[in-house]
Amino acid sequence: MYSAMPYAISQVLIELPYIFVQATVYGLIVYSMIGFEWTAEKFFWYLFFMYFTLLYFTYYGMMAVAVTPNHHIASIISAAFYGIWNLFSGFIVPRPSIPIWWRWYYWICPVSWTFYGLVVSQFGDLKTPLEGAEFPGQTVEEYFRSYYDFRHDFLGVVVAVILGFTLLFASIFTVSIRLFNFQRR
Repeated sequence: MYSAMPYAISQVLIELPYIFVQATVYGLIVYSMIGFEWTAEKFFWYLFFMYFTLLYFTYYGMMAVAVTPNHHIASIISAAFYGIWNLFSGFIVPRPSIPIWWRWYYWICPVSWTFYGLVVSQFGDLKTPLEGAEFPGQTVEEYFRSYYDFRHDFLGVVVAVILGFTLLFASIFTVSIRLFNFQRR
């Protein structure tokens, strides 16, 4: 018959332009509605993180279906991972507040890297002072550094990790299509 590798690779590649269009349309609408600062650099950072987040979630779903015998099991496993990823993303419980024995999971959670990248790319360089008694003389940048331990100069590492997760999920999908066969006779 036919080789599984060209099929798997084509499945991975065909998602690239489709998700790019989806991320661009979504990014234009949402970025303008949120009211972020309209600079080319910040907009393209936002678009980058939206594109690769949609891409790694798509590849994760493809991978989950490829490594399990059917889509029912894949959806159960994926739902569990999505819940855990949301819990450890750093939004509900910031990383410094996560118990020390669970912080390792924060670093292997793809959503935490997306959250880090979005926050730092949009707010990590703002020197605007915050208002309120709980923020005496603190800037936006200092707040994110003290509360979340987010640093703007870590943005390059965040980009590398996001790209790594995307390639990891796509690669596991491709290899799984090639190696696993759940058909019964």
